[in-house]
Amino acid sequence: MVDKPEFTSYYGRPVIKAPSWEARDIAGYFFLGGLAGAGSVLAAGAQLTGRPGMARALKASSAVAIAGSAAALVHDLGRPDRFANMLRVLKPTSPMSVGSWLLSVYGPAAGAAALLDLTGRLPRLGATATAGAALLGPAVASYTAVLAANTAVPAWHDAYRELPFVFVGSAAAAASGMALLAAPPREAGPARRLAVAAVVAEQIAAKGMERRLGMVAEPYAQGRGGLLMRAATVLSAAGAVGAVALGGRSRLAAGISGAALLAASACTRFGVFEAGLASARDPKYTVVPQRERLKQREEQRQDVKAVEEEG
Repeated sequence: MVDKPEFTSYYGRPVIKAPSWEARDIAGYFFLGGLAGAGSVLAAGAQLTGRPGMARALKASSAVAIAGSAAALVHDLGRPDRFANMLRVLKPTSPMSVGSWLLSVYGPAAGAAALLDLTGRLPRLGATATAGAALLGPAVASYTAVLAANTAVPAWHDAYRELPFVFVGSAAAAASGMALLAAPPREAGPARRLAVAAVVAEQIAAKGMERRLGMVAEPYAQGRGGLLMRAATVLSAAGAVGAVALGGRSRLAAGISGAALLAASACTRFGVFEAGLASARDPKYTVVPQRERLKQREEQRQDVKAVEEEG
């Protein structure tokens, strides 16, 4: 008998081609989009509950963030007309197509909400723009996770269940951090509470993702991706604790806590990005899970065949 060969790939070369995306562009696009989308939701809530300073700060930050997110995407595409070409057709099965249309609708709504709030003109139109941006905000904050999971990159594709929850939690933490940093502390009570809930939700989703992925989760704990994810955990915990313990009494403490939450969210997005690239470069993260799935299917077929024969 000959031992079963332990083939992984041809001379250890990657089985799939790693994305050619630049971290500054695409991970920045992930982070800024999340900040914008969650910020619009929090801004609408602040406006409805009589917190004008917090609402204005978040509307402005969302408008700036979505502009930066779109700019990062266009820069990675290379030419602005490539983004325009993606709007020629709406393809519901393509996360990139849906995301492009989502940005093209959300961006003007967020920009109008911020501009009209700053000028004080056309309050009804401003309220409509604020509501529209808030309705689209959750999709803006989460669709980039679907976009990443739709690729063949193992650390992203296999995390399709939990990654949207990680991104939404990270986005909510970033929006809370921006509110703590820019809004008056007396108005930022909901942001402090949201910061704690967002950090807890993000960590639960991230830990659940790592447990379910098994070996494929290694890039989230090793190398540059692992370093960034650990930094995100420390910064988010520090930001949430600081926001609850001191954020309501000190503007300085609120600002430091907010900055920590923003930095944590950025580390999460860049950490996920780096982990994905690492998993694409190492063939074992592609080959080994495929073999395990094939083995499971074969065992299931054998079980079904055995049951049929007994019947």
